[in-house]
Amino acid sequence: MSSEKIGQARTIEGFGEVMGAASQGERPNHRPYEPQTGDTFITSWAKSGTTLMQQMFHQLRTGADGGDMQFDDISRVVPWDDTAYLLDFDMNSEQPAAPRGFKSHREYERLPRRMRYVVTVRDPKETFVSFYRFIDGWHLERGAVSMEEFMPLWMSGGPGGCDYFTHLLSWYDRRREPDSLVMTYRWAVTHKPAAIRALAQLCEIELTPEIEALVMQRTTREFMHEHKDKFDDGMICRVLDEKCGIPAASDSSKVQSSGSSADALPGSVAQAIDALWSERVEPATGHADFASLAAEVDAIHGAG
Repeated sequence: MSSEKIGQARTIEGFGEVMGAASQGERPNHRPYEPQTGDTFITSWAKSGTTLMQQMFHQLRTGADGGDMQFDDISRVVPWDDTAYLLDFDMNSEQPAAPRGFKSHREYERLPRRMRYVVTVRDPKETFVSFYRFIDGWHLERGAVSMEEFMPLWMSGGPGGCDYFTHLLSWYDRRREPDSLVMTYRWAVTHKPAAIRALAQLCEIELTPEIEALVMQRTTREFMHEHKDKFDDGMICRVLDEKCGIPAASDSSKVQSSGSSADALPGSVAQAIDALWSERVEPATGHADFASLAAEVDAIHGAG
């Protein structure tokens, strides 16, 4: 039986076949998301800090009870609607604490209105390298697809997502809206106490010094890497193992021991991203590159 399973992909087209195979079969437990007042969407673009913000949010809302690390997968307690059918998951199952939180990679226009939105934005070249490191050796056989060939997959933005530039422009337009907390990923990491306070304020969570200290400690790279099995899409791993024959032990960890640098990007890919920025982002924002845009977004929050 296992010999008939598709296994890791060797091409971009094969990636689509893997995901198609993973979606086969009955889904008796699946129920799609039903909005409730006060829901919070953590909706950064792929590889832009979504997992960090899921963890920050979850530890904040459980902090009064000492925090919670009993989950097997962060996306079980802060679930992801765009993978719920794949996982046969009930999106309306009870969450460990209020407010309810959900993961997404969507732009504002495709999310329910009158909710709360948390977004960290990141240099597109860094997201490319991080996305490639994430998929290479998991869905894709390691080294089978080069970075130069990876562009179509990067542009997809992950399940339910959109391309990087659509997402960035959508949330840039909402950077000062009271229902939206839009930060750069780098600012959220380097000014973490301020990011924690801003998130607590958005979600109307009472923040004590004890809770802040707990959230600070549990969102360090060291702590999350120590517990990386909780941040490695374990539920998706199990489906890919069962449906596709991709071993659950494949490297799917979202928490790397070191960050991704744009220096690893081939010149042709960097030039293609720069061209897209010049075509789509600069005319809409006046910013010639991500560093300029990031400086404006960072200035909204100040020095922390």
